[in-house]
Amino acid sequence: MNSFFTKTLLKTFLFLISFFLPFLTLADELNGANTAWIMSSTALVLFMTLPGLALFYGGLVKKRNVLSILIQCFAIAGIASILWVVVGYSIAFGTAEGAANDWFGGFGKMFFSGVSESSLTGDIPESLFAMFQMTFAIITPALIIGGFAERTKFSAVIIFTSLWLLLVYAPITHWVWGGGWLGQMGLLDFAGGTVVHITAGVAALVAAIVIGPRKHFGKSAIIPHNMTMTVTGAGMLWVGWFGFNGGSALAANGDGAMAMLVTHISAATAAVTWMLYEWIKFGKPTALGTVTGMVAGLGTITPASGYVGPAGALVMGFIAGVVCFHAVIIIKQKWKIDDSLDVFPVHGVGGILGTLLAAVFASTELGIFSGQGFTNDKITSIGQQFGVQAIGVLSTFIYTAIVSYILFKLVGLMTNGLRVDQDEETQGLDIIDHEERGYEL
Repeated sequence: MNSFFTKTLLKTFLFLISFFLPFLTLADELNGANTAWIMSSTALVLFMTLPGLALFYGGLVKKRNVLSILIQCFAIAGIASILWVVVGYSIAFGTAEGAANDWFGGFGKMFFSGVSESSLTGDIPESLFAMFQMTFAIITPALIIGGFAERTKFSAVIIFTSLWLLLVYAPITHWVWGGGWLGQMGLLDFAGGTVVHITAGVAALVAAIVIGPRKHFGKSAIIPHNMTMTVTGAGMLWVGWFGFNGGSALAANGDGAMAMLVTHISAATAAVTWMLYEWIKFGKPTALGTVTGMVAGLGTITPASGYVGPAGALVMGFIAGVVCFHAVIIIKQKWKIDDSLDVFPVHGVGGILGTLLAAVFASTELGIFSGQGFTNDKITSIGQQFGVQAIGVLSTFIYTAIVSYILFKLVGLMTNGLRVDQDEETQGLDIIDHEERGYEL
């Protein structure tokens, strides 16, 4: 009887194992659920640039320059993709030997060397991970064009973008996400506060200073030509950002779900905060202010999205709405810098805020405002983590500013000046650079 019972139990156990084995995933095997989610996230992040950012920026410029913005976004998407395959991915995520790997990934993964159907990053295909990161490499330089819109030669945009991607974006990506020195230090940057928003914001600020203001800046109001287009693009950015932040968990799990939740909360809070603040200060709320606040909330929560909780995201969204609102006024009205589409005050300042506030709201000691905790066992307090975050902000800011300035000066020499002349600016870049018009009405 005992023998029969034992044999029956063993057969049952083996049957259950054989039945459920296909659904079990080992650490070194592909996870179908995670793969499906990151494939979707990759599409969402590309959707943020094309058409999201293109429409958002396109509506904000004069109608004589709308096509130039759209083609710049498309051209950057193509060029960044090619450069990412050739060497960008290798610089960012390669494994150079020794101390060099703290700063630079090397050239071992050029042309996606070693990336095959069976190679994995964690439990998703490495090809998918490389593609997901490629979409980040596309949108980051595309953000910068808002700093010099309506006055810069197309040739200068293309050359600068190509060099900047390889000399600024890819190395800093390695510092933070590719095993470099900032990641080793314990910097909290879940989805790109330093890597994306500070780099793009600082580069845009440098561009606005080096290139100079638009022809009528400070003399007359420069009104967006199509707010319907801008609001449509803003909505696409909001939706696409779920892939940007939620996908950065690289898994269909609680971290990704929480990242999506806090992303939405911060965006909604910042949009409403900006709208109400503008209403109180100037008497009327505007669509432009509301969508700008939304983007500020998204940029601010990005580095902290994998570490903070819902209540913390609510506070961060409020702070983003107020601080970025004033940053726009300071940059344009007090400092007289023509950052055309507010890249630095929204993305740069938002990225700085979010990176620093991650140290506060990631703490588990804040009651209802607590987050998921620090990721480095050596860091035990808000103060320690804040110090690491500050180092990340400062190093990213300084390196980006210096290299971007050098590149703009170099590209200016290569293209006989970065900007078109005043008569060409009056005609518009659509005709001057592309011999086309955005509208034939």
